[in-house]
Amino acid sequence: MPSHPFAVPNFRAYWVARLSATLAQMAMVIVIGWQVYDIARKTMTIEEAAFQLGLIGVAQFLPLLLLSLFAGWLADQIDRRWIARAAVALEAGCALSLAWLTYSDNISLPALFGIAALLGVARAFAGPALGALAPNLVPKAILPTAIALSSLSWQAGTVIGPALGGYLYAASPWLPYTVSGGLFLLSLTMLLLITPVPRSNVKFSGSPFAQMIDGLRYVRRNRLVFGAISLDLFAVLLGGATAMLPVYARDVLQVGSEGLGHLRAAPALGAVITAAAFAWRPLKTEVGKKMLFAVGVFGFATVVFGASAPLLLPALGPAAIGHDLAPAVLLSLAALFVLGAADMVSVYVRQSLIQLYTPDEMRGRVGAVSTLFVSGSNELGEAESGFLAAAIGPVAAVIGGGIGAILVTILWAKLFPELRRARTFDPPADLEVPPKEMTT
Repeated sequence: MPSHPFAVPNFRAYWVARLSATLAQMAMVIVIGWQVYDIARKTMTIEEAAFQLGLIGVAQFLPLLLLSLFAGWLADQIDRRWIARAAVALEAGCALSLAWLTYSDNISLPALFGIAALLGVARAFAGPALGALAPNLVPKAILPTAIALSSLSWQAGTVIGPALGGYLYAASPWLPYTVSGGLFLLSLTMLLLITPVPRSNVKFSGSPFAQMIDGLRYVRRNRLVFGAISLDLFAVLLGGATAMLPVYARDVLQVGSEGLGHLRAAPALGAVITAAAFAWRPLKTEVGKKMLFAVGVFGFATVVFGASAPLLLPALGPAAIGHDLAPAVLLSLAALFVLGAADMVSVYVRQSLIQLYTPDEMRGRVGAVSTLFVSGSNELGEAESGFLAAAIGPVAAVIGGGIGAILVTILWAKLFPELRRARTFDPPADLEVPPKEMTT
């Protein structure tokens, strides 16, 4: 029996596939946001262009809202490998289409909105399938390590990808999409190398709709899982500082597309260092309290980032041109570094708890709920930040969001004492299974 997940060929292929796909997704997200804002600013005010950033978040979220439960049900019914392969192939097509449109100077807001929606469709199916596939690839004895490594591949891609996209865009606008297309094709190749894997023998009865709702019902009954997922939803929904990075790079800190790469690299660096620390010394005790503390730090860092420019610059916008921006930029980078480190702690704990506290026959549907909530926090967070920035300005929107994230953390610590009491990642011996009427 293998003693480590990387000793299993299927898991190695899966890990590379998930890392490369996540890198590509996140690199595209930041570039799509920049292009939407940059195109909009040519004919719109800052507030009106920020509103377009909100709309792009809605365009990516709506497919997830409409399809996630079906995608989770499908992942519990058929071969998860083929669902993931089809989704990644669609993402590759989207990336290469954007590369061509940008290279030929035919990129436009309608094209960006349409392709962003298609990416939302692909992510709705890829998330539950990939998340539920990992535990099927390795023996049960090394499953916790496999889940941690799977989570790490997603986390690393999530935080490194946007920085990669920003730097590639600074070199050439079409380059990040081309590289993303190549990464998606690499991911597809790795997924094709995964051989058939064992699945749970549980057979479900009842209507497909009832089975989809069963995933929601399971999450709602498991207060630890529900508390962890909903905490991330509301904290990131409110504290969406990264959604405002194109605004800060272009109009607040005035550092351009190259500076956008630096701003995106700062949270990535914080997250990578934190992930490396976990690889050397994994979290083992008081994991719930540490997650709550990390979300609070995330909110505080968001406030500091939002306030960095008004604290250190005598004016914003055109009136700030000519002033020394270095102190404001340095404080912004430091705040984003801390934000990324805190977010890595939260995501690491949350994903581990969700995977380990969910039976295999429910992982597709529970993964779909998690994907819906996480995407809600990300895409809807972008929408909320964009709409709020249009109403009260980008700086006030970021600061207010950070304060909201801190308040949510305090409230969730009271509403979900199970989070405070979660001491380790070990699931209880009497882990709940699907209701008997749903199995035969």
